[in-house]
Amino acid sequence: MSQDETGISQLDLTELEETTLDHWLNTYRQMIKIRLFEEKTNELYTSAKMPGLAHLYIGEEAVAVGVCEALRQDDYITSTHRGHGHCLAKGAKLDKMFSELLGKVDGYCRGKGGSMHIADQDTGNLGANGIVGGSAGIATGAALSIKMRASDQVAVCFFGDGALGQGLFYESMNMAQLWNLPVIYVCENNLYGEYTPTEKSTSGNRLARAEAFGMDNVEISGQDVRLVYQTVKRLVERARAGEGPAFLLCHTYRFRGHHVGDIDRPYRSREEEEKWQTENDPLKILSDWLVSDKMVEPDLFSQIEEEVRAEVEVAVTFALDASFPDEMEVDAHVYA
Repeated sequence: MSQDETGISQLDLTELEETTLDHWLNTYRQMIKIRLFEEKTNELYTSAKMPGLAHLYIGEEAVAVGVCEALRQDDYITSTHRGHGHCLAKGAKLDKMFSELLGKVDGYCRGKGGSMHIADQDTGNLGANGIVGGSAGIATGAALSIKMRASDQVAVCFFGDGALGQGLFYESMNMAQLWNLPVIYVCENNLYGEYTPTEKSTSGNRLARAEAFGMDNVEISGQDVRLVYQTVKRLVERARAGEGPAFLLCHTYRFRGHHVGDIDRPYRSREEEEKWQTENDPLKILSDWLVSDKMVEPDLFSQIEEEVRAEVEVAVTFALDASFPDEMEVDAHVYA
């Protein structure tokens, strides 16, 4: 893996030679699944079928999928308020995801967690978190558990650039480096903390924070799923080998607003949005590569999209028809 003049790591195609076509097609399927899930979530909101808000992950799919494709099922992740992509990439089921968003009993948290607090222990997902940076301690604690049990698992902490202003995050990184814990901190820098440009809320070099702890760190584009996978695969291997934590900075972009109700977006230009969507769509980057290398025919991606769209429709129908939890269990499964 090489770096350009800015220090951002670049893709090394020779390192991908052993990765099969089936792997990349599954990777594309995972990304389009997230994209279509989020589009349907937006429809549920605008048609007043979903209570509350959701923070869409559209545009950032390569980070979640690239990271999770490098993990095993028994590895842990912690997520964020923009967490649907992480949950699905780690193996969550569409019907249970939609059920949770709609407050139905068949959801992952029996409809009580909603969009920002989905967890799935069976796939190693320790939960999304509505508190900015709130899962840093959870992921680091999971990594401590791994070390104490002498397991070869790895924990991944997803967080946004806004979490770089949270003290808990630095306390957690300090502990992880001191104790050589198998945890990877993945910063999804989508350029905005809610409605504020990152440069107006976060000072200095973002990587300098990890460097101050002596932590292994890498900076990459988060729009190329091949590069994300290639990078995280290496970081996971070193963590499993007992070589300690790492910090990964992924530059990405949310194509939609901060949440589903953020329509006008006066804090950024339509030209900026169009540039990212046309030049840096993670789905297009992967499909263009597969076609240009003559690995597949272009119409295959339309076929995959149709198949996944049908799966999404079945899942949302299931969730709409599902029951709400019984009122007698209003205080069950709820912890403070």
